[in-house]
Amino acid sequence: MIFKKGITEKDALQALSNVKDPDLGRDIVSLGFIKNMKIDKGDIQFDLELTTPACPVKEQLKQECELHLKKLDGVEKVSVNLTSRVRQGGPVNNENLKGVKNLLAVASGKGGVGKSTVAVNLAMSLKKTGATVGLMDADIYGPSMPTMFGVSEKPNVDGDKQMIHPVEKYGIKLISMGFLLNDDSPVIWRGPMVSGITQQFLNQVIWGDLDYLVIDLPPGTGDIQLTLTQQAPLTGAVIVTTPQEASVIDARRGLKMFEQVNVPVLGVVENMSYFICDGCEKKHHIFKKGGGLRISHELDVPFLGNIPMESAIADGGDSGKPITMSDESSPATKEYSALAGKVAASLSIIKEGGALKEMTPFPVEVENGDGSGFNIVWSDGHQGVYNNKTVRANCQCASCIDEWSGDPILDADSIPADIHYKSYNKIGQYALAFSWSDGHDTGIYSFGHLRNLCACDLCAGNGRAVANKPKPAGKGAESCGSHACSCGEGGC
Repeated sequence: MIFKKGITEKDALQALSNVKDPDLGRDIVSLGFIKNMKIDKGDIQFDLELTTPACPVKEQLKQECELHLKKLDGVEKVSVNLTSRVRQGGPVNNENLKGVKNLLAVASGKGGVGKSTVAVNLAMSLKKTGATVGLMDADIYGPSMPTMFGVSEKPNVDGDKQMIHPVEKYGIKLISMGFLLNDDSPVIWRGPMVSGITQQFLNQVIWGDLDYLVIDLPPGTGDIQLTLTQQAPLTGAVIVTTPQEASVIDARRGLKMFEQVNVPVLGVVENMSYFICDGCEKKHHIFKKGGGLRISHELDVPFLGNIPMESAIADGGDSGKPITMSDESSPATKEYSALAGKVAASLSIIKEGGALKEMTPFPVEVENGDGSGFNIVWSDGHQGVYNNKTVRANCQCASCIDEWSGDPILDADSIPADIHYKSYNKIGQYALAFSWSDGHDTGIYSFGHLRNLCACDLCAGNGRAVANKPKPAGKGAESCGSHACSCGEGGC
């Protein structure tokens, strides 16, 4: 359909081909994301169908679509309807699992690291995005799902076919050995019996159509893990650890087990990473610091984030209402939401035939520095140093930068010498927003943009940060050696 000034659907798609999915590395047109386009005079409407409702960059993609289409002469209004359709993770030989698009294992090398808590809240976070989710408690000896979901009823069994209908709570389909036991009866079984019940959970539970089936594995690398990796078409695995070395050593073994059985490891999440004191709001690293980062660097897998310690997490597990349901504003809930986005993005990469790589580095911690600046600890271990005035001068919002030409509107000389940030917020999985002492609070700094503003000795030596506008990285520049640069030529 043609509207004024002759713009056609072909023109619109050509403009949208400039928008790339940062995880899949391809434009959204060739990926088939654009559906049901309608053009009426100066009004363009279409569906943006993403590979998962948990896409961590969906708002970013939507904004880029609007930006590129509005550059077309004659376009007055752009309406982007975000939808999703989770793709099948791979070939499924198990007939009972045909409707399950992704099987995600949550594992740890040792007990006591909070793996089940991570599995429950990851499943809840995926569900809250609009995905259909199931949760299989594969810890046969120590089932915890009945308590963590507050479920006591037993699943219904089809008498003729002996098929099990999973219990449902909070919209999640659940199965656990705990549902089949009487009272507190212990499971005193040898390996073949444990493997048998694991296969029964896979083959005789009516899972139906699911976007994600999260499987909470027992600790270690024993019979259950081997049965699952042999019998289930696992799409990927998440490794849970805590910061201390004892947990890190065992987590390495679990990670290597998945590599040996050719199950992609999506990354490492560090649980019980820190505790925030009510009185001082300071992060206290009770179990040391950085164990998850060490594993990710050593074994070259993505680091998926830090989950803090909160008493509400334990309370939620005991009361049957996970923290991701009971407290939307808690730091842990926000971290679990971020984890869900990263996991969903990694699974989409696998499904599109891509190879997992270290994700774009993201801030792990923002720390106050001296009076003139602050520090950022990045997920790849880089210790960033930032000058307050430089960061403020490089704000990319519409009141500081002309959105069409990219030329600065803000006069860097007008910024107070004692400028400092008062607070900051994380925006999705891609940016930080700062509230400044001069009253400005509309700027959003993408993680890549912030990395380019780093003024540490290594980065500053390569011209990464300037007083007014970031200096484009030149081709052939030497790498600073501390992190992945953004120039695309291997140097920064």
